[in-house]
Amino acid sequence: MPSPQSSGETTSHSTKHDKAVQVAGYSAHPTRRWRAEYKSGRGSEREKQSSTPDKFLDDLLFYGVLGVVLGGRLGEVLFYNPGYYFAHPAKILAVWEGGMSFHGGFLGVLIAMVVFARSRKLVWLQLMDFIAPLVPLGLGAGRIGNFINAELWGRPTDLPWGMVFPNVDNLPRHPSQLYEFALEGMALFALLWLYSNKPRPAGAVSGLFLVGYGSFRFIGEFARTPDDGIFGLMTFGISMGQWLSLPMVLAGGALMLYSYRRKA
Repeated sequence: MPSPQSSGETTSHSTKHDKAVQVAGYSAHPTRRWRAEYKSGRGSEREKQSSTPDKFLDDLLFYGVLGVVLGGRLGEVLFYNPGYYFAHPAKILAVWEGGMSFHGGFLGVLIAMVVFARSRKLVWLQLMDFIAPLVPLGLGAGRIGNFINAELWGRPTDLPWGMVFPNVDNLPRHPSQLYEFALEGMALFALLWLYSNKPRPAGAVSGLFLVGYGSFRFIGEFARTPDDGIFGLMTFGISMGQWLSLPMVLAGGALMLYSYRRKA
């Protein structure tokens, strides 16, 4: 646990445990929401008749975890450390050593949900709208895991709440994991949950997730030590995480506009 007095040797940025925590958080409340969706009549008849809530959610979680793990690992390989992994291809499979990318995991989940929706003959955008409000729970839990494990630490700061992380150095740093917990976890969860409590056109909730996460991640990166991406630590003053978040904001805005125009 980081503390104002702790210090130690340098360690690398890694995310060995937070993905498992994110999956646990992601799956914390979906059964209640699933039942509420169909009790209110907002789910499709095909989904209502396709399976019991528990079976539906078990299958959904399996596809989701598969997408997170495979996509997250490939994202780490392609976005952040391609040179190292191409030189040491056996290390690509060494997931126990850490190294997962959210943006890669996000793309993996999108693909996994396309496969799941087609296998169940569901509307993909409606499925993504159901999942989107649940994701911040896992993101928030993952950021707490990062903080406890002293991973993905912040940039040096002279602010009074700066913390010294063990195994890094003796410089006070932003507890950026807690900033991201507040933004990507709590704030995004509240925003999506409130927004999705009323009927919205298909794709609107997913679009708001993209806009919200991309914006909060972009802001949080200013306090976080930048990761070494394919273009280096910083390109035009923007980190790799920020470069990957910008398309999310644009795509989310376009999806919301498309959803409301199609409804009209």
